[in-house]
Formats: sequence, C-alpha cells, structure tokens
Amino acid sequence: MTTGNTGTVLITGPTSGLGRALALELAGRADVGRPDLLLVGRRGERLKEVIDLVRGAGATAEGIACDLSRLADVRSAAVMATDLIERGVVRPLHALVANAGVSTADTRVASADGYEMTFAVNYLAHAQLIGDLLDSFTSPARIVLLGSNVYRGLLRLRMMGIPAPEWRDPVEIAKPASDEKSPGMKAAGVAYSTSKLAILYYAHELQRRVGDRITVTVFEPGVMPSTGLGREQRPAVQALLRGAAHLPGASSPTRAAPALAAVVLDDRWAHLHGGAFVVLDKETEVMPHAVNRDRELRLWDATGELLERSQTDPGLTRPVSSLNGTATTSPR
Repeated sequence: MTTGNTGTVLITGPTSGLGRALALELAGRADVGRPDLLLVGRRGERLKEVIDLVRGAGATAEGIACDLSRLADVRSAAVMATDLIERGVVRPLHALVANAGVSTADTRVASADGYEMTFAVNYLAHAQLIGDLLDSFTSPARIVLLGSNVYRGLLRLRMMGIPAPEWRDPVEIAKPASDEKSPGMKAAGVAYSTSKLAILYYAHELQRRVGDRITVTVFEPGVMPSTGLGREQRPAVQALLRGAAHLPGASSPTRAAPALAAVVLDDRWAHLHGGAFVVLDKETEVMPHAVNRDRELRLWDATGELLERSQTDPGLTRPVSSLNGTATTSPR
C-alpha cells in the first residue's frame, strides 16, 4: 500500500479526538514499518500519556509541548522539531498533519499575538509551523490540512445553525471582535467556517509555492460532534453536540483515523496534489467559491504580514529540553 519510506510524521493536536486516534493508528501501521511520530500539543499529562501509548505500540515518538495560540511557541516548536530530525532522534520528515483546531464561543477573545482566536489557532499557527519546517521535508513528502464542509455555506447547513463563511481581507479576519457585548454564536460559527475556507485557499497557494516535492491535501473527517472541538462553547451547545454524536451519519475519531492515516501514508493517495479535498476516503471537488486566485494570493501575502508582525513581541520563547523526551518552551 505504500513504498515503506515512511520517515517521520508530525501531528498537531495529538492529545485528544482525531489527533490522538491518528497517532495510535499510525503507531499500529506495522505493515509500513511504522513512521516515527513528532507529537505537537499542549503541555501536560495527556501529551505524556499519548507518547507512552505510541511507544508502547512499538513506534518512536517525541513530544513537543506547544500552545498554538502563541506564535512564539509555534516557532520554538519548529526549532525543536528541526533539531530532533537533524540529530537523528527521528527519521527525515515525511508528512505533517495540521490537525489541531478550536471553535471559540466569543470572537472577542484574542490570541497571545492579538489575533482572533479561531483564525489564530486553526490557520495562522499552522501556516507558521509549515513555513518554518519546509526545508526539513524529504521528498516525496505530504502536508495534510484538516478541512471541513462548513466552508460550503449551504442552505441545509445554515438551517442546522452552521453559518456560511464571510470572507474579508485576511488582516480584517484576524482582528478580534470589538463589540462590548458578545457577538454571539453566529459570529463564532462564521469565524470557524471562515477559517476552514482560509485553509483551502492556503492549500492551493502553498502547493504552487512548494512544487512537486511536497503534495498538499485537505482532509475532511466528517461531522464529529463527540470531539473536544466545541469545548469552549456554552454548556447548552456542548450538550447539543453530545446528542448529535448519536445521529446516523455522524463520524468519530476512530472511524476517521484510518482514512486519514491512509492519506498520510498510502500509495493510493500519492496522486493527490494542489490542495485536493478528501472527504474520508473520497476525493471531492470543492465548490467554485473555494478556488479564487486573487484571494489565495492576498491570503498568502497577508499571512506573511501577520506572522512577521507577531515577531516584534519581546516575549518570544525558545525551546529547551525537559524530562521524558518531551520538548517544552520557556521565556528568554
């Protein structure tokens, strides 16, 4: 199913949900010799636990503690990942899975760098990490971004309370809401849908920039109400999501993880290119509004501006080694 040159796979958000299930799925892929894993997630017991489980399954795993809402942390994580690869602690970088994501209840909440939290974590953090690691990939390599059908903005989704994205200049999208009152659930949903549309635009432009040495894919795992994505939502919304997990057609981390692992490793998907959109195990054509060269170019340029702006923060962090084979970050 694959060439066997699996190398290392980096996963963000490996401590719960799909990221955790994917790490365990990859660790069990003895048929391809098991990839080494770099697990980039929040510092704590859950990161240590998933590292132990992956190692117990026979795979090499190293943890990098990182808060994706802090771009300084993300830059430090890239430095640590590069160091682990260059020192041969793990094999050359074969794939990166940008799995981590949030859906905040209040779009006034800002990241450490002053950006709207949903856009900061779902999009900007991964753009920073990928950009910093591009020279570390060994061809043929794969980048897989987590997408969502919410980008479609269809009437049936809106009737379910899932709003359509509202595209604006990316610098404006990155600004937290300034209203004195909470902008409400609709604004939070718009922010999430818009971040997923941004991922599609980014995937298309990233592929143009990296050429043939890396394939860029967007993976939609299906609707997974049971994950921790809505953990910052109001209790009533969280209860609704728990109920939806039992509806027919709902996906789950254990169902989606094998499909995602295949996109990361298997020859079946080696042809993917250009930000191809895969829904579980089916390549799907995106809607026309998700392919827009002007928006893609502007997003690329604006992303550079936003990431560069964040580096003027004097509170940047640097990577340091810690116990248990887990990299952490600390103030300068």
